[in-house]
Amino acid sequence: MSVEGLIFLIYQMLVIAAIIHVVMDNRQPAKTMAWALVIYFVPVVGIVAYLFFGVNTRKERFVSRRSMDQLTKRSMLEFVEQTDLRLPEQHQALINLFVNQSFSLPFNNNSVQLLTNGYQFFPALLRDIGRAQSHIHIDMYIFEDDPLGRLVADALMAKAQQGVEVRIAYDDVGCWSVKAPFFERMREAGIEVVSFLPVRFPKFTSKVNYRNHRKLVVIDGHTGYIGGMNIALRYVKGTSDGQPWRDTMARIEGRGVFSLQRAFLVDWYFVDRTLLSNRKYYPTVMEPQRLNAEKATTPQLQANAANTTLLQTVTSGPAMPYPEIMQGFVRMILAAKHYIYIETPYFLPTDAVLFALKTAAATGVDVRLLVPRRSDARITDWASRSYLREACEAGISVLFYEDGFLHSKLMVCDDTVATCGSTNIDFRSFENNFEANAFFYGEQTACQMRDIFLNDERTATPITSLPERMSPRFHVRFCESLARLFSPLL
Repeated sequence: MSVEGLIFLIYQMLVIAAIIHVVMDNRQPAKTMAWALVIYFVPVVGIVAYLFFGVNTRKERFVSRRSMDQLTKRSMLEFVEQTDLRLPEQHQALINLFVNQSFSLPFNNNSVQLLTNGYQFFPALLRDIGRAQSHIHIDMYIFEDDPLGRLVADALMAKAQQGVEVRIAYDDVGCWSVKAPFFERMREAGIEVVSFLPVRFPKFTSKVNYRNHRKLVVIDGHTGYIGGMNIALRYVKGTSDGQPWRDTMARIEGRGVFSLQRAFLVDWYFVDRTLLSNRKYYPTVMEPQRLNAEKATTPQLQANAANTTLLQTVTSGPAMPYPEIMQGFVRMILAAKHYIYIETPYFLPTDAVLFALKTAAATGVDVRLLVPRRSDARITDWASRSYLREACEAGISVLFYEDGFLHSKLMVCDDTVATCGSTNIDFRSFENNFEANAFFYGEQTACQMRDIFLNDERTATPITSLPERMSPRFHVRFCESLARLFSPLL
């Protein structure tokens, strides 16, 4: 046998072994077929792609049960007491789902401000950083080395030099373009900075596929942020092509920050192997600190000033036995009676989410889906096209946001329950990424989120008014369908 023949034989054996590995992993059939097709029909690159992006780590335990108990049950039950907790009966099942699946406790007496652009978020963040006295914890997918990132870094370094504990966990892949000196400068100033699952030879393979996509900030244990914004100038200035970015961030004061703190401390233990369970990270909170409406800089902040909301912070990731956030989405959708409004930058839904949305629309629920007209990822944009058309044909109102790139990730139902966070409506967020969302119960925050959606909707274009999207030519439809095959991998 020639050398070429031997190499070909070895390669075919590797292909068969890789496909068997995919099949034996017992994933969703669609995802199994997608990987099998990639491995078989894309020579060499297919196997390499599977090693990088396809190996399943959901069965691995990143944090031991004993450490999780110390980080969660000890701190949450020993330091937190809610004698006046009242849970809404209509959402009891959803609340129980999160408690039973991941010990995500509900907290009452929270003040919530919804921030819809960088001009609101970053001044508020810098103000809160300036007021910090004990600690600042940041869990961020992207911490960009740009003028805004350097401004935030300078503020954090100033606090560290004042004796405030500052910890930053950033995602290694999300910050691939950020040079090491940017973070080293913060370390030299006394800030603890670590990366999440650093991707380095020789053990990088599937690590590149499982990323910490969360955006969390906790200050002194009583003020926190959760949502879709990273620390980057694009949220203020827009991208180089002049396209502004529209996103949603929730600023929380009150007991609910304990759940944000818990999420950060679990992540910190995973990346730094330091167990932080001191009581100072869960300070006594009697009443939420409310923003003085008279001092609010915008009407939206004034409207959000006085608000006492019940909330849960829910995390999900590939190491967890169930996709908790996806389960919560499905439960919200199927429980809706009047309307469901969703904003997401990417729409590549799992079968469960798409079926739930179609079922809701079929029962007469007003289901509206707002996505960006222009995406920042071309292949993802093409892969989503057939899903959007399918959703429209099922009675869902599909709308394109026209005022820039919509990066907001929110859902609101029936003026009673809402959620925002880092989770997109796509396979990657539901199955591969480490994500975090806050679920809000009650009219105050839900109605504000509803109004945000309706305001974004005003200049949106319905997909039904775009013939090229509803009835594309054959070659376009073929390309859309081809891209859809890879949607479980994107």
